[in-house]
Amino acid sequence: MNRSGNISQNIDQDTVPRARTMLLGSGRLSLPQEVEAYRVLAKVSPAAYLPKLVRALISYGYEVGRRRGPERRLVLHAEAADAARRIGVGHPGRTQALCDALGAYGHALFVLGRRTEGLAACEEMTEAGRAGFERGQVAHPAYGSDRSAVVLAEEGRHGEAADLRMRGVRAETEVSFWSTVERAAEPEAAGRGEEAVAVFTGLVDDTRRETEGDSAAPAHLVWELVHRSRMLDAAGRHGEAGADRREALSVLDRLAESGEPRSWGNILHRWTTLYALSARTVEPPASPEAPMPAFGTHLHHWSPDTREAYFDGIPALEAEAARLSAAGHLHELVAVHQRLTVRSALLRENRAHRFEEPLRPLFDEEVALARRSAEGLPRALTDRATFLVAARRYEEARADFAEAVGLLEADRTPIVTAT
Repeated sequence: MNRSGNISQNIDQDTVPRARTMLLGSGRLSLPQEVEAYRVLAKVSPAAYLPKLVRALISYGYEVGRRRGPERRLVLHAEAADAARRIGVGHPGRTQALCDALGAYGHALFVLGRRTEGLAACEEMTEAGRAGFERGQVAHPAYGSDRSAVVLAEEGRHGEAADLRMRGVRAETEVSFWSTVERAAEPEAAGRGEEAVAVFTGLVDDTRRETEGDSAAPAHLVWELVHRSRMLDAAGRHGEAGADRREALSVLDRLAESGEPRSWGNILHRWTTLYALSARTVEPPASPEAPMPAFGTHLHHWSPDTREAYFDGIPALEAEAARLSAAGHLHELVAVHQRLTVRSALLRENRAHRFEEPLRPLFDEEVALARRSAEGLPRALTDRATFLVAARRYEEARADFAEAVGLLEADRTPIVTAT
């Protein structure tokens, strides 16, 4: 073998029979043995064995990465991408193999903070999906483009991300929460507010029907109506925004009176995603030099380096909030505290049974700061109301939201995030 671990192009006459014997043996091969065998056989029967080599290298890369670190994983996933590129363009499995390999390779690059190379891998994956769709190898024209959309959003290139998200929309047969929120988030960030509202409205209409048919949690409808009301206010459509808030309040009335008829499991991820998206403007603007999360996309799909930096920033925000509080800088404190609350909520979204106690003081403080500063009180009350819905504190949520709606209707002031 050469220094990189690949078998030399000059295959020994005994190597191929030995590799076939390994695969035909009665025992289960380890991943290193599979990789060794497929490396040999892919050179003599590429159509049959290159896709198998790609899958084995991806799996082996993850296994080795857990034991030996991300650098070694990167080597194996780079080899997987190279192997996938060698699959013939007419092979029916080429597009899936290439996108799988590029996805793993790109992820390994982002773990190491190599964003320029990671974006290049994502762009190659997008192009592979487009070409594969044209050849009939995959069913969706946007196949392989999700990672590019996320990375572009993280770097503040929201218009490009929006265009990628909208690719192939007509090919879909149903509206999903996640795809719709992603498609609405990017055009809104790009200043295309009317387009964003139109996209999100399809989700609200579907959720309303599902709620009426008892196939969706009423909490989903409350959160979506509240979020659309913010979008409508931003678009200057305050009358429609008010109608959404009143509808959300009527749902809360029913929940406060009779509670949730049944358990829907952990639904926190929907609340935290919309909550973080609503507060996107309090974060610094994203750029290639200083990326931020792709708000509107679930945090599990953010690039690993971006996700790590976002949550690693919590201690610094806590220190900044303490400094501003001690100095009496109330206006700046409001925005910093909101950033801290959003990050803390996202960090705890998988802890359905242990999220209320640590988060409640943060939301209470947010409301208290808004009352003291005489600014942003409807927003703070609304944020706490959506949190209380997630905590199943429906009467308290109803009281907070009713106060927020009353203030907005009295002032005709849209709900906006603090700046």
